Amino acid sequence: MKPRVPVVEGLFAEDEAGARLLGGRCPRCGSWFFPKQWSFCRNPHCDGGPLDDVALSSRGRLWSFTDNRYAPPPPYPARDPFEPYGVAAVELADEQMVVLGQLAHGTDVATLTVGQAMELVVEALFEDDEAVRTMWKWKPGGDAR
Repeated sequence: MKPRVPVVEGLFAEDEAGARLLGGRCPRCGSWFFPKQWSFCRNPHCDGGPLDDVALSSRGRLWSFTDNRYAPPPPYPARDPFEPYGVAAVELADEQMVVLGQLAHGTDVATLTVGQAMELVVEALFEDDEAVRTMWKWKPGGDAR
């Protein structure tokens, strides 16, 4: 059995407790960031320094969605051969931010409704000789909190 390895390290984690996005929060102004990317607050009204590492909400409300019928250009990974997939923008209430992600495999965009509850999952994006490469995705369901 091949190990499950994130396609991009440091953006999400999965364990027995479930899936979660990994972001940053400014201890001075309280601004949330995903992805964390930099170690300083990007709020133009804050002169805050280093960000705290935080786990973001794993549930939210569907803010917008679409389907993607074309393979993304490099450097973005895609299955080979390419398979169309849905993309969701999910609003995380506690963080007051919207996070984009693919829709979980088998989600039909025709059944989605803006405002419905969504939850974070981690699924295989593709498999290579060494590992199953995983990515965070959104699926309908759960409590949006």
